[in-house]
Amino acid sequence: MIKKQSSNVARLARHKRVRKKISGTSERPRLCVFRSLKNIYAQIIDDTTGNTLVSASSLDADLKATYGGNKDAAKAVGEAVAKKAIAAGITKVVFDRGGYVYHGRVAELAAGAREGGLEF
Repeated sequence: MIKKQSSNVARLARHKRVRKKISGTSERPRLCVFRSLKNIYAQIIDDTTGNTLVSASSLDADLKATYGGNKDAAKAVGEAVAKKAIAAGITKVVFDRGGYVYHGRVAELAAGAREGGLEF
């Protein structure tokens, strides 16, 4: 009997494959997305130093009251991370979808970040 690989193991394999090519520098850090069943998280990471420069999630106090874990929440998280990044002096990033399909909540987060002023 063939055992089906879990979807998270497959996602992690895709994420490793993407991370071989994508890396964040101090000039162009990496915008990393993590999507759980109920929430969505975004971080801007400088991989040369290993530091998280900016982060936002649907669990933040200002977003949690208004949104759940849907596409509207993802767009709001994208706009929030873009606002924090611009305040920190970051305008250009590399988008890391984290092994997820660029569709739904991940695409909405990217759209919100672009509307917020980030370039990628």
